[in-house]
Amino acid sequence: MRSWPTWPTSKRAMARDEGAQEAEALAALRAEIDRLDGELLERFNARARAAEAVAEVKRRFAEPGAGDGLAFYRPEREAAVLARLRAANPGPLSDDVIAGLFREVMSACLALEAPQRVAYLGPEGTFTEQAAERHFGAFADFRPAPSITEVFRAVEAGQADFGVVPVENSTEGVVNQSLDALLSTPLTIVGELELPIHQHFLLHPEASLEGLTAVWSHPQSLAQCRGWLDRHWPQLTRVPAASNGEAAAQVAKNPQLAALAGDPAQKRYGLRAEARCVEDASDNCTRFFVLGRQAVAPSGDDRTSLVVTTKNEPGALLRVLEPFSAAGVNLLRVESRPARLGQWTYAFFVDLEGHREDDAVRGALGALERLALDLRVLGSYPRPQR
Repeated sequence: MRSWPTWPTSKRAMARDEGAQEAEALAALRAEIDRLDGELLERFNARARAAEAVAEVKRRFAEPGAGDGLAFYRPEREAAVLARLRAANPGPLSDDVIAGLFREVMSACLALEAPQRVAYLGPEGTFTEQAAERHFGAFADFRPAPSITEVFRAVEAGQADFGVVPVENSTEGVVNQSLDALLSTPLTIVGELELPIHQHFLLHPEASLEGLTAVWSHPQSLAQCRGWLDRHWPQLTRVPAASNGEAAAQVAKNPQLAALAGDPAQKRYGLRAEARCVEDASDNCTRFFVLGRQAVAPSGDDRTSLVVTTKNEPGALLRVLEPFSAAGVNLLRVESRPARLGQWTYAFFVDLEGHREDDAVRGALGALERLALDLRVLGSYPRPQR
């Protein structure tokens, strides 16, 4: 009897088998994801209930007349939690992703304890709003202010618990209005963050390039994009605005205007990005301070900002620096400005490593106080996480 050869399975049948195996594998993985989502849902709510219990304990033992503020939001506690999670992170999620996820979890839980009212340089769509959301998470109560001065006033008057203001740009230097306000405010710095800044050339959705007459933006943004504007739009009048958000709001109403602003403003006002990332320096970033009414306890990894006033005489700066050198305290930044104590006096803004309660820092401050016309610690706060 003749035997016939065994033919290989057809490609179509093999494809059906592989498709069935793929569907079975995906179904098992999706079932595992669903199970994990259920666990996350349970644990998120368990954490929220624990946060509510913390708030109840704080209210029960609070002194009569004590306000909320930092009684609920503890910058040093949040910084320590995020540092611990970064150190314990096994991946594959990056440390920054883990920190961002848990910051939002903490923001949501804190909103159950006591929603934090946060004033920032408005209107909506500014880089300062973006910085405020990055620091406090999406669940805070954000309140735009028309100027940096009004941010300070809102927190000083108790209309906001915290304020966020820009203090320095890596390209254009310090924001003078913020430094001037720090000279006289009773507020303290409770946090710091740095935000990469990318400026876009934004237009009204129906704008024509031939009809443009002016470009609006904050003076710092105009300066950050000076070279690009000189090359591409030298004919446009450059109009300084109180903020990038205000510039974007003007463009949303007038197709003859352009604005220099970032992603938040573009999305908020529905503008068209004719050109993206037009800043002259690709590593452009802005530093922001978070302001509050109560001091922050040590976190173990802190910075301190202070202002020292001296006479304008030879060796003044050297005398400011010597106590820190003798105590082994590392200085991060020194900025000078005319002071308001009289003619020919200068204020030195100093940032240093460490907390004002650290022995070395406390010793240096004590020595400096005996030398300076005036010394004021603006705040000790957790070092910003990159």
